[in-house]
Amino acid sequence: MTSSKASLIWRGSIWVGVILTLLVPIGLAANSPLLAWRDSIYILGGFAGIIALALLLVQPLLISGFLPGISLGSARRLHRVVGAALLVSVVLHVGGLWVTSPPDVIDALLLSSPTVFSVWGVVAMWAGFASGGLALMRRRIGLRNWRKGHTALALIIVTGSVMHAMLIDGTMETFSKAALSSAVIVVTLFVTQRLQGGIFRPRQE
Repeated sequence: MTSSKASLIWRGSIWVGVILTLLVPIGLAANSPLLAWRDSIYILGGFAGIIALALLLVQPLLISGFLPGISLGSARRLHRVVGAALLVSVVLHVGGLWVTSPPDVIDALLLSSPTVFSVWGVVAMWAGFASGGLALMRRRIGLRNWRKGHTALALIIVTGSVMHAMLIDGTMETFSKAALSSAVIVVTLFVTQRLQGGIFRPRQE
């Protein structure tokens, strides 16, 4: 086997693995029997949350330049686009729950909800909004300070989101949800460690 063929197989394997990790949990959730008792707004809000969790896996893969076939410049631009899509997904998630059950959302936002997963979700949500705001202030606060703040917030977002998802007994199938959550944690920690060491080229400016 030539090196070019082996490289092609390796690149293809990476994409297949990433796509399956993202789509399998979504597909299984779409076939959940629990959806039969939910209205369309609630389902939209729920799937927005699932998509947000999936996007958390994409973000570190993009900024690290790990996804083959995407140039470093394109990966950075996509990282910003996906970040915006992530915030939109969170807004749709909370908005859908607000329409169907405002008291539950109010309790969650006030951190007075009896369900622990709500607290984790709210923490992740505010960290996400803070990360978006920090991105807009990148030039003002300096690249070094921005990197530290962005990394810290990313770890909070990932921790809160994974805990939020794993504690919910909902439409997501347990094994695929755990696999996706584990992938998000492992990839985020791995990429964060390498970025802090300046190993990945996207951070070398």
